[in-house]
Amino acid sequence: MAYRLFIANKNYSSWSMRPWVLLRALELPFEEVMTPFEGDGQQSAFATFSPTAKVPCLHDEGLVVWESLAILEYLAEAHPRVWPVASAARAWARCASAEMHAGFAALRDECSMNCSLSIDLGAPSAALDKDLTRLDTLWREGLDTFGGPWLAGDAFTAVDAMFAPVAVRIRGYGIELGTAPMAYVERLLAHPAVAEWVEQGIAEPWADEPHEADCVRGRRIIADRRQQA
Repeated sequence: MAYRLFIANKNYSSWSMRPWVLLRALELPFEEVMTPFEGDGQQSAFATFSPTAKVPCLHDEGLVVWESLAILEYLAEAHPRVWPVASAARAWARCASAEMHAGFAALRDECSMNCSLSIDLGAPSAALDKDLTRLDTLWREGLDTFGGPWLAGDAFTAVDAMFAPVAVRIRGYGIELGTAPMAYVERLLAHPAVAEWVEQGIAEPWADEPHEADCVRGRRIIADRRQQA
């Protein structure tokens, strides 16, 4: 029986994106179960499949696994390709993934994910600037230490899936990092699994107003790819 992955709108749900992209990238069979956001960003329907009433949530033969990072670790028990083979790269990838899961609060708050919009960010806040400096340093470290083209070596693994929504944010808000990190952003966005998620997010028929407002916050919209599509 295939995994069942419960997600919300691909246009907005960065946490849903992470396990979905990894499953696609590793060509692991799964059933996608989409429940769109409704107005307030969450809904009681999520509680029917998730103990926290949040997405994503993975079901496997009656077992329920919630939280993106926990889902990735659960998948790794049956699929070693989830993490890098070399122990040093695997340890680094787990640390970087945990840092993404728990940190970068300003980046997540001030640059909410929206696959469709390009927004004029303006001058970043001090907190956001600090997050971007750390992101640049972290990505350079991974690429330099393990030789690329992915963060922990020559294979796309869970740590790349964890940062896939960040690539969407960087493009959407016109953020600039150093040369090597920006080249990594382009590789992430071009990866077939990431590109498929983004394309499907743009094509979605739903627009959740609280998410839209949280993305824009009175800032100038440069482009809306839904209109282009």
